[in-house]
Amino acid sequence: MKSVLVIGMSRFGRHLAHKMKALGNDVMVIDKDKHVIQQYLSSFADAEIGDCTNATVVESLGVENFDICFVAIGDDFQSSLVVTSLLKEYGAKHVISKAKRDIQADLLRKIGADEVVYPEREMAEKLAVRCNSRNIFDYIELTKDYSLYEIPILPQWAGQTVGELNIRRKYKLNIVAVKQKNDLKPLPGADYAFQSGDHMLVLGRAADVFKLTAKS
Repeated sequence: MKSVLVIGMSRFGRHLAHKMKALGNDVMVIDKDKHVIQQYLSSFADAEIGDCTNATVVESLGVENFDICFVAIGDDFQSSLVVTSLLKEYGAKHVISKAKRDIQADLLRKIGADEVVYPEREMAEKLAVRCNSRNIFDYIELTKDYSLYEIPILPQWAGQTVGELNIRRKYKLNIVAVKQKNDLKPLPGADYAFQSGDHMLVLGRAADVFKLTAKS
């Protein structure tokens, strides 16, 4: 379990706080709008009204005691800069701040952000990749060149084994797992025989994945 501080209950902040709590973490939320915080008093034991651009407010939170501090302020980038800077000044261990553009990310890093996320851009890119092929069900970018994709097997593969198909050599894809409905089989051996309806989690380049899924 981690101790988490979420500053700013924007749409991103709300989803983040609820998910972190659902994962079993100890979550504190804070926003300068009292009407916003009042909506979450029943959901979070620690919900406070406060303007974190004020150094006194940040100091009072004991930010050095949190494992992660998220700066999830909506559209006020100047406030995000100030809050990120104050968090590091008062000893925050790990600060993750939200940005919309590269120039914002650069500034946030320069003043101390340990990580910068682009929720809108990441969601848009993920949606674009998924919609680029009707047979990509999920996608996680790992590096600039390689990503993890969930794709269905080709219908004609049913009954054939991983070894027989030699997917790594023929398609330049590494099978990380096979998914049968909600059952996940990690690292299937060469003797695993595909069943109709199987999905694969594969590691590879986008061009190679698109080439394979176009065959379906």
